[in-house]
Parts: sequence; C-alpha cells; structure tokens
Amino acid sequence: MQVSALLLAAGNSRRMGVCKQLLQLADRPAVAHCIETLVAAGIGEVVVVVGSRGDAVAAAVAGYPVTVAVNVGEECEMADSVRTGLAHLSGGTSAVLVALADHPLVRPDTVRSLAKLHREEPDAIIIPVHDGAKGHPTLFPRAVIAEIGSHPNLRELIARHREKVRLVPVADEGVVMDMDVWDDYLVMAERFGAGM
Repeated sequence: MQVSALLLAAGNSRRMGVCKQLLQLADRPAVAHCIETLVAAGIGEVVVVVGSRGDAVAAAVAGYPVTVAVNVGEECEMADSVRTGLAHLSGGTSAVLVALADHPLVRPDTVRSLAKLHREEPDAIIIPVHDGAKGHPTLFPRAVIAEIGSHPNLRELIARHREKVRLVPVADEGVVMDMDVWDDYLVMAERFGAGM
C-alpha cells in the first residue's frame, strides 16, 4: 500500500502578513522542514501545492524530490488545493496524507505511525490527536478523498464518512502547532533554535 502526501503551501498568509511557508526556521524555510519530515518518514510521493503567486515557494522546494502543482484559485482554498494536488498523484496511491506547510514541527515518527495504521485499517480516515485536540496531517483513503470534488471542504467530507474516522493519540505536539500569527512563528523559531 502506497501512501502519498499533499503538502498544502498555497495559502495567502493573511493573518501572518508575510509568506509563512518561507519563514526561516533554523537555516531553512518552514516548507522545507515539512518536506524533509515527509521524506524521512518514507513517503515516496510528495506533491507540494502552491498558489498562483507561489513562485518563491516553488523555488524553495526545487531541490527536493517533489512535484509542484499550482492552485490557480484566487482565494487558494484548502479544498481547491487538495483537488489540484490529487490530479498530480500517481495511480498506485492507496492513501493520501494531507499535510500543511505551517506545521513544520510534525515529527517523522508521527507520519510513519499514521502510514502504518493505514496498512492495518486501509478504509480509515486517520486523524492525529494531541492532548485532546485534533491535528494535522490527516490521512485519507484515496477513494474517500477522491470525493472532494462533490464536497465544499475537508470537514464536510470527513463528516460524510464519520464512521471511518480513527482518532489516534500522539505524543507529538507538532500536530497541533501551526503558524497563524507572528507569535506562533516566534515559538517555533525558538524550538528550532534549541534543536527541538
């Protein structure tokens, strides 16, 4: 069973005010850390979805073994990015891990554990949970995520298949730590500076 990943990096960073995908953490942009986590976890196919003005993000990931896809939508909605990324995945994928470029603290062992659970429960939607809070990335069976074309967002898609949802407790707080505002970035920069 092959798990592929969509790394969503098309957001407009309105709350942050700067392109958060390119914010430096240690010596690399946040999006690079996310890719490195997926690759270290053994994910063989990664599609990075950037926005129509995402040339700088695409350039930042050019040296990695990824495919870059462009969400041409003006608002760069998450569901549109998923639809864009799905069109670039190979046919052999049994599950799709939807990862977010503003979650650079997720650890490779967390991603590996989600992929392992997919092999045990191939029809499950797998959502990591830390201290009772749902986080990212979320793993979807390919047949389920393919239905995103008839749903306005991932939340509604998950609700439609609630019987397939598996909430997986993880010790990795990175699944719930994102960079929406400048203070979030400062916390992450401090963690990377301390060697996590």
